[in-house]
Amino acid sequence: MGWMDDETGLDKTEANHLPLTPLSHLRRARTVFADRDALIDRERHWTYREFHADCTRLASGLTDLGVDPGDVVATLMPNIAAHAIATFGVPAAGAVINTINIRLDAGTVAYILDHGQAKVLIADSVFLDLAEKACATMQGKAPRIIEVADPNPGHRPSGRHTTWEDLLDGGDPQADWVMPQDEWESIALNYTSGTTGRPKGVVYHHRGAYLCTLATPISWRMTMYSRLLTIVPLFHCNCWTHTWMMPALGGPVICCRDITARNIYDAIADKGATHFGGAPIILNSLINAKDDERRDLPGTVEVFVAAAPPPPSTLRAIEEIGFNVTHVYGLTESYGPATECTWNPDWDGLDRDGRTDRKSRQGVPMPMNEEIMVLAEDGTPVPWDGTTQGEIGMRGNGLMKGYYRSPDETAKAFRNGWYMTGDLAVQHPDGYIKIADRAKDIIISGGENISSIEVEGCVAGHPAVSLCAVVAKPDDKWGEVPCAFVELKDGKDATAEEIISYVRERLAGFKTPKEVIFEELPKTSTGKVQKYELRKRFG
Repeated sequence: MGWMDDETGLDKTEANHLPLTPLSHLRRARTVFADRDALIDRERHWTYREFHADCTRLASGLTDLGVDPGDVVATLMPNIAAHAIATFGVPAAGAVINTINIRLDAGTVAYILDHGQAKVLIADSVFLDLAEKACATMQGKAPRIIEVADPNPGHRPSGRHTTWEDLLDGGDPQADWVMPQDEWESIALNYTSGTTGRPKGVVYHHRGAYLCTLATPISWRMTMYSRLLTIVPLFHCNCWTHTWMMPALGGPVICCRDITARNIYDAIADKGATHFGGAPIILNSLINAKDDERRDLPGTVEVFVAAAPPPPSTLRAIEEIGFNVTHVYGLTESYGPATECTWNPDWDGLDRDGRTDRKSRQGVPMPMNEEIMVLAEDGTPVPWDGTTQGEIGMRGNGLMKGYYRSPDETAKAFRNGWYMTGDLAVQHPDGYIKIADRAKDIIISGGENISSIEVEGCVAGHPAVSLCAVVAKPDDKWGEVPCAFVELKDGKDATAEEIISYVRERLAGFKTPKEVIFEELPKTSTGKVQKYELRKRFG
């Protein structure tokens, strides 16, 4: 008998086995980093001692309002201090935080509040009308509204609701936190964009949130006292779990209420921001910033870029001005980023185009995930040849519990032992994946599959193009043909014929857009282009 066969007395106890939760990071930081900056919102700073106290006041205040463990507390706020405090304070009350996209219409917000059964809604003054309209049209009982009159822009309370200040003033800064008894307990409820119907409620567990917070610094090359700038909305996948992560590193969360190139440059120069995440559109804004918006960078700034792969031209331009980009890929269902394009030093010797091609890959699993593979329809891995397409499947701790009150949708997403993403990709011989397209974004023209991402990357290389989206346009002869929607850079001009000619010189003829439309592209709050809005043009 081997020694591992006899485990007498080797039991889990309260000394050696506690539920994993990101709340632990802030409880530790209250002591270890007591007097260091924890939170910065324009000119106001919170130390970790003060940040912990405000989170505790919020938890206590919510309990006094009748919020019980397991209840849902919703938010309608931009990236401000109150939102960062709620990220910890709501789960510290044992409740589940439901951060709602501030760009949604009242009907969708009402649906989310109804479906999630929110007991309290914390709303910024700017979004108070949206909150009130949503509550007025709910089918069920409306949540109690707490109004946050953000003092920095000079907002004043409406007088119609309990204020954030009053709620915190009535809370006990010494109250005990309600820590999870099981790390599978829910910490957050995030709703998908709902582009193909009603949004689905994605439920996160404490375990997954905790592991993401410890895996991300490895992938992002973060060190102690790194400084996070909140470009990713705090309502989007809980800021990719980054707000929960920072107390582990002893660095501050720097709030950015209004996301502009000027504000990003100022936060780097004046607040010392070292890291931020965002969509490729953020890179474009920094590249195309006016001279009076730019600031000298004190050092290289690390950027996680998600959404569609940044075009090679964008990657080249952003690195020339001091930003190091790591491409990541994920979904709401994966707590945000799930893969990273880990840089291989062997690629240093490649020419510029070769390096940018490698950087545009979605890469390999981040450390909190076990496997991320490209799978055939029967669930078996496709060949690692860089050409055979399949659907991306994921396994690991950084995945949702499931869709709230939607067992059929959960079963559809989790099948054959994988979470199936709906994204089409290839897998290279070194294991790195590269997205070909969303399944619904593939254009089938005359029986040939066209990757809209490939065409977009080519169009974006034109010196006058700032942003591009390519969708299928019905065609009597070919079934579908590519149509390019294009935003031009300020002060630049181009004709449709010039764009088409530029692409035809670089791609096969059948991949060339047959029409180019110049206009501002519809975008989500995180900067992703809403292709479904463009597809609506063609019925």
